Amino acid sequence: MTPSTLSPMTNAVESEINQLNQRFKKVDPKKILAWCLTNIPTGLVQISAFNIDDLVITDLLYRQLRPKQPIPVIFLDTLHHFPETLQLVAKSRAIYNLDLKIFKIADVDSSETFAAKYGQGLWNQDLQKFHYLTKIEPQLQGLAKLNARAYITAYRRDLGESYANLNVFQWDENKRLQINPLAYWSRPESWAYTYEHDMIYNPLHDQGYSQIGDQPLTKKVVVEIQ
Repeated sequence: MTPSTLSPMTNAVESEINQLNQRFKKVDPKKILAWCLTNIPTGLVQISAFNIDDLVITDLLYRQLRPKQPIPVIFLDTLHHFPETLQLVAKSRAIYNLDLKIFKIADVDSSETFAAKYGQGLWNQDLQKFHYLTKIEPQLQGLAKLNARAYITAYRRDLGESYANLNVFQWDENKRLQINPLAYWSRPESWAYTYEHDMIYNPLHDQGYSQIGDQPLTKKVVVEIQ
């Protein structure tokens, strides 16, 4: 599969995607990313929320594989992140010398102005609209601005029922190639990699937060001792 074939317009291309998924099923993520760097030399980006899994991918790209042309990393500033998350983004940018691209909802620059324009606590009133405004629309804006033909995510099959059939390579609804190198990984594997390579991570994990997203939607995990 060559870069010129990155289009879902023909059955031949779809067949090649199926072959790639068979070839890279349960393969080490580093090998998947190495293939991407060779076969998609332009228009490749990473989308990152700077969680553990995202940082594993960034570490593989920027510390281990080190492409001549750094892969742009898209971060979506939802205006509702924890301060610790924003500090982690800045620290990661400095450590890895990231080609960081930050996108957010247009014409809004704070959670206060967001509330004034769209209503207080929109996530409680219309969660779908909140996610569209703060994540989906800025992501589409970023991919278009960067002329992205393919993008890397940290999605895994064990994230939930809707991800159960996730493939390493697949077309998204906007006809871009979505690459999920951690599709067959688990969160413990990402933590193992993090500890092995002494990576930085969000300090909120040490305070009982398992998954870290927008501040009003993120809860601590309480472990009851029997």
